[in-house]
Amino acid sequence: MSDMRLVVVGAAGRMGRALIRAITETPGAVLAGAIERQGSSEIGQDAGILAGLPPGGVKVTDDPLPVFAAAEGVLDFTSPAATTAFASLAAQARIVHVIGTTGLVETDLDKLDAAARHAVLVRSGNMSLGVNLLAALVKRAAAALPDFDIEILEMHHRHKVDAPSGTALLLGEAAAEGRDIDLSSSSVRSRDGHTGARPGGAIGFATLRGGSVVGEHSVILAGPGERIELSHKAEDRAIFANGAVRAALWGRGKKPGHYSMADVLGLADV
Repeated sequence: MSDMRLVVVGAAGRMGRALIRAITETPGAVLAGAIERQGSSEIGQDAGILAGLPPGGVKVTDDPLPVFAAAEGVLDFTSPAATTAFASLAAQARIVHVIGTTGLVETDLDKLDAAARHAVLVRSGNMSLGVNLLAALVKRAAAALPDFDIEILEMHHRHKVDAPSGTALLLGEAAAEGRDIDLSSSSVRSRDGHTGARPGGAIGFATLRGGSVVGEHSVILAGPGERIELSHKAEDRAIFANGAVRAALWGRGKKPGHYSMADVLGLADV
């Protein structure tokens, strides 16, 4: 089978450059396109050079239509508005769409579900193997310890714009699934002033921002006289990029649908 032709959108960003490097370093994948927004100063530059690699002949462009038409997959860590627009284009081209974008709301997810009726869509708040294994462990722990309080603590760099992080929400969903409850009605996102006693069954979130932290997450299960902490620390964005490329290769030839990294890694039933 020939190498899978992959496109990176948001190619000039930190994750975009990491994705370009990951594609170049992964057997079975080849960079087929690099997209940036209109007016970007990187338009026309060689994508390899942009990512700190030797020139590869792929130029950054702001026109996704011909690039998507010649590709088999797109890797997308952009913004909710851009991602939903790219989802429509990917569905029309019937190519795999791997989404690591965070901050998506219900209306965005509805659009992604519609696109997934026509193409393979793999979406996760975190593409790393470690975090998805952590989520599986959180689900098991939450089910095994139904009376323990659950708190999720996350920290990211000062430039991150959404909170809680997509990974924190991924872990919260895992905990909620383990308890067979709805996260949206059980989560506590902020505490200030006289809050009263902690509601029973709540899943709490705490957010920290500062410096250049790539991503740190801890799930705390606190019971009477004991506490369990499950944690993951990301030290390099390459783990997310490598996971995204792995997801694209996994999605090649699959039936249209809205998949997760748990599906990619065989953890969906854990």
